[in-house]
Amino acid sequence: MIQTLYNVEEYNEEKIYEAVSKSFEALGVANDLKPGMKVVLKPNLVMAKNPQYPVTTHPAVINAVAEYLHAHGIDDITLAESSGGLYNAEYMKNVYRTCGLKALHPYIRLNMDFSSVSVNCPDNFANHSFNLITPVTNADYIINICKLKTHAMTGFSGGIKNLFGTIPGLEKPQMHYRWPAIEDFSRMLLELAQTVNPNVTVIDAIDAMEGNGPTGGTSHPLHLIMAARDFYTQDYFAAGLMGIEPESIVMIRQAVERGLATPDDITLVGDPVPADLTPFVKPDTHKLDFSGSLPAFLAKPATAVMSHFLKSYPKVDKNICVGCGKCAESCPAHIIKIENHKAKFTKRGCISCFCCQEMCPAKAISVKRAL
Repeated sequence: MIQTLYNVEEYNEEKIYEAVSKSFEALGVANDLKPGMKVVLKPNLVMAKNPQYPVTTHPAVINAVAEYLHAHGIDDITLAESSGGLYNAEYMKNVYRTCGLKALHPYIRLNMDFSSVSVNCPDNFANHSFNLITPVTNADYIINICKLKTHAMTGFSGGIKNLFGTIPGLEKPQMHYRWPAIEDFSRMLLELAQTVNPNVTVIDAIDAMEGNGPTGGTSHPLHLIMAARDFYTQDYFAAGLMGIEPESIVMIRQAVERGLATPDDITLVGDPVPADLTPFVKPDTHKLDFSGSLPAFLAKPATAVMSHFLKSYPKVDKNICVGCGKCAESCPAHIIKIENHKAKFTKRGCISCFCCQEMCPAKAISVKRAL
């Protein structure tokens, strides 16, 4: 597995293009490209957020990828994503505008087709099918362009997790509700990743996020652009760069167990791994996870016994809450109401997915432990 890694100090489009071009040459991407191909770029646009924050894929990275494609004869380039909220023209126009996508090259088409297509899965998958946004199902070639972040529920967000944005709109909370346990939700993400099966994955880690990601964390720059065809192993590699034990992330452990990730088979191309990397701050939901310090034979039963006492719940700060309703809109269990222009939570029925924290634009939602 070839893993490219190039140092890029800032969001300078010329430097990013150089890194992307070297990466794609090492991966042989030009050999894949044929005239008339429909290419879809799948960024991370989880919410409407200015690109100065490490929440979404930076437009300069998207532009660099598209410029390489355009230089190699590809004219049909669509940017397609379903953000964390609604999936319609009004909502997505605001996301595109706020995320700085007006600065994209004119040959990149912003998706305005908000239909979806049901795609069947293999018989051995727990999910019999996935409903995917239409541009992804129509694509001849998919380039996954993710943002490197910690994540309140999954612990880590990279190439695998980014593909959750191919599920349309508020069907994503339904998936959380269907698969509330982290083992099951992670398996769903892996099955979705195998179904979408992007051709190449680029990681924007020039500025990454630590803490309460994927939207409420803080900046932790790595000054890196990475790319690979094997995004399962790439996630393993990227987690290590963040100071995270890769197999402590359930979806990465499952990928290794299923033979999707092969961490012993990495050939690094480009710049050396920086020597001055520092560990990322964990999300509040993971700071009290003690299971990693226990022997393997004790970790699983101990976690099961203590899960009730250490379960995390969202807590709203009413002094910060603006009553926008994004938390209620995104809650799979429908346990959040807006009363007197403030969000009101109940523990009963909460599945601790933290979609509410993820979608809160005011950062008014924190994590509270049962114990």
